[in-house]
Amino acid sequence: MNSWWIKTDNAQLVLEMRDVPEPRPAAGEVIVRVRAAALNRGEFSLNHHGKGGGEKIGGQEAAGEVYAVGSGILKIKTGDRVMGRVRGGFSEFAVMSEAEVIPVPRRLSWEQAAGVPLVFLVTHDMLIRRGRIKEGEWLLATAVSSGVGVACMQTAKLLGAHVIGTSGSREKLDRLQRLGLDAGIATRQADFADAVKKITGGAGANVIVNGVGGSLFGECLRALAYQGRFATVSTTDGVTKCEIDIAQLHANRWELYGVSNRHTTPEQRAQMVRGLIRDILPGLADGRIVPVVDTVFEFGALPAARDRMLSNAQVGKIILRAP
Repeated sequence: MNSWWIKTDNAQLVLEMRDVPEPRPAAGEVIVRVRAAALNRGEFSLNHHGKGGGEKIGGQEAAGEVYAVGSGILKIKTGDRVMGRVRGGFSEFAVMSEAEVIPVPRRLSWEQAAGVPLVFLVTHDMLIRRGRIKEGEWLLATAVSSGVGVACMQTAKLLGAHVIGTSGSREKLDRLQRLGLDAGIATRQADFADAVKKITGGAGANVIVNGVGGSLFGECLRALAYQGRFATVSTTDGVTKCEIDIAQLHANRWELYGVSNRHTTPEQRAQMVRGLIRDILPGLADGRIVPVVDTVFEFGALPAARDRMLSNAQVGKIILRAP
């Protein structure tokens, strides 16, 4: 089968298409005939792969039909439409754990379904399981036009919350306001706390998702409401250290937590899948959430898709169509 591999060479990431054997399912696994797969920024980062000359098959999430099932699987059958976290999504066939399988609602295209799993799994973890966001509360999402940012906006709106987003592009914010964003702040700087306080009547945001990193950490705290919950999900700015005022942390009874798709146990991942199916999948099935697809690339154009992602021009998910 055709597949894309990602390897490091002289501290550079190299994409290489290879012809490799089709995978076979182990116990508790299914093989998915991939119809579409989504790109994720971390997969194209040297920090993700290391600089030691390693290589791995590419693609962390995909959608398609079940092609084969391993032993011990009783509730999943060949032909089922599924999406989820995979090994080898940038291939004709990918491996998916039984615990990661999410049914694809009929109304979703393959391209829409491929962009759901990882961003909505981490969003459920941030906003619902740990953030406990409620109707009428305010969410602030930095870098709101990213895949995770858009998923946070859509999930918060599904739950009846209000959403403020930051972006360096006014055009992106205008597009997202047509999709439900309540207020957009056009900035790439740590200068938005006063605007957030003004929008929220002086209270601040009840839940904040920092999708940028340490350069915005302090400003996010200044924008956080009393008893606010603050999730850090990315360090795309490369800033991993910052100061925190412990007295303010005590006085405001803040909850600060980190969220990661990568650093999770199999049971944690299974719990996240169950939560998505229970709390978010109904909204995807009835159209209250429509996944936002930025661009669809043909299978041979993965390098161009990667360049689109690294250009920061996207709104929503970038998708690779399977061969």
